[in-house]
Amino acid sequence: MLESYVTPILMSYVNRYIKNLKPSDLQLSLWGGDVVLSKLELKLDVLEQELKLPFTFLSGHIHELRIHVPWTKLGSEPVVITINTMECILKLKDGLQDDHESCGSSSTNRSTTEGSKTTVKPRKIQHTSPDPDLPPGYVQSLIWRVINNVNIIINNLILKYVEDDIVLSVNITSAECYTVDEFWDRAFMDISATDLVLRKVINFSDCTVCLDKRNASGKIEFYQDPLLYKCSFRTRLHFTYDNLNSKMPSIIKVHTLVESLKLSITDQQLPMFIRIMQLVISLYYGEIGNVKDGESEDPVCHTKDILGNISGAEDEIGKDISPEFYIPQDDDQQQGWVSWAWSFVPAIVGTDDEGRDDVGEDDGTMNQQKSPIIKDPIVSIGFYCTKATITFKLTEMQAESSYYSPQKVKSKEIICWQQEGTTIEALMRGEPFFNCQIGFVGCQAFCLKGIMGVKDFEDNKNRSESEACFFHCGENLSTKGMTYLTNSLFDYRSPENNGVRAEFILDAAAHKEMYTEITGMQRFGAFYMDYLYTMESTSGKGSGNQPDVTSVKIEDFSGVQEMSTKSLILGPLSLRLDSSAVHRIIKMIVCALEHEYEPYSKSKLDFIEGAKVLPNTEEAAALEEYIPTRITTFTILKCTVTIPKAEFNLLAHLLPVIMGQKSSSSFLTTTNLQLLRPLPCLRILVDKMILEHSVPMYADQLVQYVSSLNQPSDNLLHYCYTHCYLKIFGFQAGLTSLDINGSYSLPIPVIPSFSTAVYGKMLKLPKYWSKRSNTAVNEFIFELPNLTIQATRAQNFLMQTIWQSWAYTGNSNSSLVNESLMNEVFQISGVKTKNPQPSLEGSIQNVELKYCSTLLVKCASGTIGSIKICAKAPGEGGKEKRIPLIQGPSDTRDLHNSKWLKESRKPESLFAPDWLAFTIQIPQCKDYSYSSGAVLLASMQGLTINIDPVLYTWLMYQPQKRSSRLMQQAASVSLGTPVTRKKDDEMSVGSTPLVKHQSNQASEYASSPIKTKTVTESRPLSVPVKAMLSSAEMCSKSPEERMKEFISVVWNAVKCLTLQMEVQSCCVFIPNDSLPSPSTIVSGDIPGTVRSWYHGQTSMPGTLVICLPLLKIMSAGHKYMEPLQEIPFVVPRPILEEGDAFPWTISLNYFSIYTLLGQQLTLNIIEPVGCTSTLAVTSQVLPTAGSESRHSFVVCLHVDLESLEVKCSNPQVQLLYELTDLMEKVWNRIHKKGIFHQSLAHTESVSGPVPPVSPVKSSIGTAPLDASTCSPSADIGTTTEGESLQGGDDSPFSDSVTLEQTTSNIGISSGRVSLWMQWMLPKLTVKLFAPDPESKGTEICVVGELEDLSASVDVQDVYTKVKCKIESFNIDHYRNRPGEGWQSGHFEGIFLQCKEKLVLWGRFLVSGEMWRCLPFLY
Repeated sequence: MLESYVTPILMSYVNRYIKNLKPSDLQLSLWGGDVVLSKLELKLDVLEQELKLPFTFLSGHIHELRIHVPWTKLGSEPVVITINTMECILKLKDGLQDDHESCGSSSTNRSTTEGSKTTVKPRKIQHTSPDPDLPPGYVQSLIWRVINNVNIIINNLILKYVEDDIVLSVNITSAECYTVDEFWDRAFMDISATDLVLRKVINFSDCTVCLDKRNASGKIEFYQDPLLYKCSFRTRLHFTYDNLNSKMPSIIKVHTLVESLKLSITDQQLPMFIRIMQLVISLYYGEIGNVKDGESEDPVCHTKDILGNISGAEDEIGKDISPEFYIPQDDDQQQGWVSWAWSFVPAIVGTDDEGRDDVGEDDGTMNQQKSPIIKDPIVSIGFYCTKATITFKLTEMQAESSYYSPQKVKSKEIICWQQEGTTIEALMRGEPFFNCQIGFVGCQAFCLKGIMGVKDFEDNKNRSESEACFFHCGENLSTKGMTYLTNSLFDYRSPENNGVRAEFILDAAAHKEMYTEITGMQRFGAFYMDYLYTMESTSGKGSGNQPDVTSVKIEDFSGVQEMSTKSLILGPLSLRLDSSAVHRIIKMIVCALEHEYEPYSKSKLDFIEGAKVLPNTEEAAALEEYIPTRITTFTILKCTVTIPKAEFNLLAHLLPVIMGQKSSSSFLTTTNLQLLRPLPCLRILVDKMILEHSVPMYADQLVQYVSSLNQPSDNLLHYCYTHCYLKIFGFQAGLTSLDINGSYSLPIPVIPSFSTAVYGKMLKLPKYWSKRSNTAVNEFIFELPNLTIQATRAQNFLMQTIWQSWAYTGNSNSSLVNESLMNEVFQISGVKTKNPQPSLEGSIQNVELKYCSTLLVKCASGTIGSIKICAKAPGEGGKEKRIPLIQGPSDTRDLHNSKWLKESRKPESLFAPDWLAFTIQIPQCKDYSYSSGAVLLASMQGLTINIDPVLYTWLMYQPQKRSSRLMQQAASVSLGTPVTRKKDDEMSVGSTPLVKHQSNQASEYASSPIKTKTVTESRPLSVPVKAMLSSAEMCSKSPEERMKEFISVVWNAVKCLTLQMEVQSCCVFIPNDSLPSPSTIVSGDIPGTVRSWYHGQTSMPGTLVICLPLLKIMSAGHKYMEPLQEIPFVVPRPILEEGDAFPWTISLNYFSIYTLLGQQLTLNIIEPVGCTSTLAVTSQVLPTAGSESRHSFVVCLHVDLESLEVKCSNPQVQLLYELTDLMEKVWNRIHKKGIFHQSLAHTESVSGPVPPVSPVKSSIGTAPLDASTCSPSADIGTTTEGESLQGGDDSPFSDSVTLEQTTSNIGISSGRVSLWMQWMLPKLTVKLFAPDPESKGTEICVVGELEDLSASVDVQDVYTKVKCKIESFNIDHYRNRPGEGWQSGHFEGIFLQCKEKLVLWGRFLVSGEMWRCLPFLY
């Protein structure tokens, strides 16, 4: 009796998937209780149809299939199905783009849904035919018990995937699926009214995953290490039913736990592994085989036709394979695999086809309200891993001793990633809800062995684990507990393990309220990701499956509201980017780039170019209301990055590969690493970083529609962009040092905490917008409220050292750091230094920059609120002096005249305008007829500068040179250079600015060939070769050529430029002693500081004040505009022709120089003066022999000066002398230091190749020089002086290039420049004051006056002409006696008179005194 019901069920399975079986034989064997079938071929087409995979089966067979049916104990013993050795080989389907049968093309079209529905139903009817009569209730319940307790055992399951040269194989030694009780122990269970639950367990043992490369003939030459070796894990399945008659569980939970997961990836496997990842992501996004464009919207696409015919039994039978797909994946993979993992459940039924048909109908046509309504089940899938390790290895070939023996691959571990408490959970309910959460409790990364020949972490090094660990995030499982298993089937506290029905949050708002960043990080601690996709129906019609990219119609937008949000949080992390870590990471990147696979995804534009589907008004209104978007938020909390000085730097071998060049093939020698301790480090701390990214779900359709509208709304335009928003909070940086014990010193702040933000938006599919040229393609906004940088000169040197150790690639080992410099920077707490160094502090505030590009123009605008630089120097009594050095904006309108010192001055307003505001716009396409040319509008407020002597102190600091005692070292083995060379080494590497030497040593060093050779040998790569070549090229060009190239570059920039520039006066104070800011005035106010010293202090240091002029430049015909414009903007008068912007009107006003001396004494040097000038430039294209055209320029400059008055006296001369003397000393010291370091850095150039001999010399040696050869015009080069070079042809050097040819070549190749300049000066007065040495208290003043001075310079190709004209020139002298005031000196004060008209000299010549003055005139 039972046989007649059970046999068809088992037979339907076996016969369905296996070829060439005789049902009669199978039936007879089954009744005997045991079936053994050998060498079975699988029906591959049925498998492909069932699984709906984008893969095709190349082969599939089962070695042995056993079925054991205990007929006598069917109610208490399970049916056991055993498969011994099952092997399947898969490959990607060909022509997937044309394959519309895969369920992956989850199109919303109702026809597709109905089509899939009809293909499922006939199959059901067909397979339920063996016995149409339903059994009585008892038998039916017994059959359900049998089905619920089927045991499936698979021994030796082999799956292979092949593509290109990749072979991926998965081998599972054994997998067993059986039913368990509430304690998860093996038992014979049934669903009862009190416990509507079914539990199953699948145990996988010894899972091995291999990834190998095959050659062109399909053979694998060298077997790589397995990705995963003999890993065992277990899966728990939990089904909850609503009642005893439910044919489908209402809640399904499938959770897998791996205790230890050890992955290994070699450098050859890495590209293949990335290729497999790309395959999964491409399948998942629908870039292959129409699977889906959505993210994990597609996991639900199969649930309709599959869940329509799911039952407890089928679910378990199918699941014996599926959990292997829950091995750890990325979130994207996890969701991609889940989508088709559903489809493992075969569509068969033995017992309830009527009910099943109802379910199928109802699921296919969601809203047709059939009775009874079957809800989608809630499905929870989870993967949990206690500890995971990923090791990256480098491989090298190793030949055996015998010539004929095969090569072996030897691998060396270089980097290791450890992760604890990993969780991947997915929760879904039909189409409308999908959620995936990923997290881990803690992770860390280690350096292992050696890298690129440097043995930094070999076993014999005895380096601590803390030194090897360069990345750490989160906590340990021992301290955190088992929070990662919360609410899983492996958590004893979960509802399922306590007999309680679990509650699930399936509403977007409630989900976001429940799963916040804080709760996620409390559970995991290191990383948490929450991905949520919801779809709400807003109209009566069925929402259908999510639209596919290629078949979607705009009307699909109106029926449903889809939303996808992804939030990722990375917990407190610390990253140390030392040489070992950086070289290993970049080596991994280089290995990843060493593959050439065709990309999976193709441009979708080819598909879309057809007819555009435009929505009707109702659908357009729905679009206005809601547009589905994908939002991603990535947050990093408490990030610490430490960048030490590079201990070795071989990046020159790696970076070219990343930059797309060929890798350098130079051989690397094996060396031991010499540890530097203490090691200076730069430490960066960030409190919080948030990156927000949003993109429209269906960009192609949306852009097609919106770009076709005449005037789309701002809202629709907003959604046609990808938006990015980066916010950084609490960024700070400081210097620290790593000592020999591996601990860090207290950080010295260099950049105090600041925050900043960047926003960007990029237009999707710009090709569609070609007709809308004003639509912004890209837009970026940068905001910086405040940034401060502070450092002493020693700290500055140390940062330079760190920078140079990384910048100058090629040094296999780095130099020592100057010990006194380290002691100066990292002072021992509690110990006072003898002479503390001043520190500079610069701050910039309220920076806002905006960039925008359209199809026609690129434009940028921005403002800088203020800029301040001050020095902090130690003062008396331990107090710190603050000395302001630069301040902007500053009110400099009155500073050109010394009267401001005597008048009351308002303090700087907090509401002062921004110091700098600018807008620049450049056309993109030059041939565009309506182009307005380039525009530059700029405005700069006043700036005050105080060149205080404390600045010289800061610049001239030099660390003391200690004895050449080596610092503490953990490893004494150097890099092949003897210890005696250590001094030279120290001088020759990136830290050279730190070494102090006497000035005479520099010349000795440069002239000594022995020393030069030593240094060059020990550091062969200290200077990048490219830099040396480029400098040699620069040297080969003459100054004239370089000048003309520069002029043509400038001309191209300005020929169509509308320029409007306004720069307020900049006032420079140069005191001969420090001017600290008094505590009574606003910190940083330079004029206020000077004024308080002028009035309040008895000994005001002598100060020179230079007030630079107010500058205004305007293009011809341009009307004033506000310098800050909304970009892009339109200029009222566009410049269409080259040169239309000229002439420029340039006006300079209020230039003056005066001195402030003690006792409130103010003396002017140059009285306030201004000028107006006009600049015109015209250009003409010269025909040349080559393809490039050259320009000839005519530059005209006319300058109208105001009357100029210059005064000078003894105290002023003395002050000027003191200041110039001080500056000269500082300059010489810095310059000597610079020269010395240059000679160190470029040793090769000192004794190296001789500069190329100029070809001019060879012609000079043979040809007689006449005047025309040496004329100035020869520099510019003409062909008129050809005859002046005689005997060129007869000379033995006639092949060499002559001077005439050289100059003419320069002239033609570089274009010509004609210059005409004119100055007009109405009056120049010079007054010299001095005390009279003969009579005390008397002052003498000599006054020189020039009137109506005009000068012009005309520079042409063949001549230079200078004209100068002076109307009159007089020198008078005056005397000032106490109480008398200024009076004319002897001879009515006349010393010299020179005028155009004759002067009557008779009355002066009578006495003959005039002749005495004549000698002074010469």
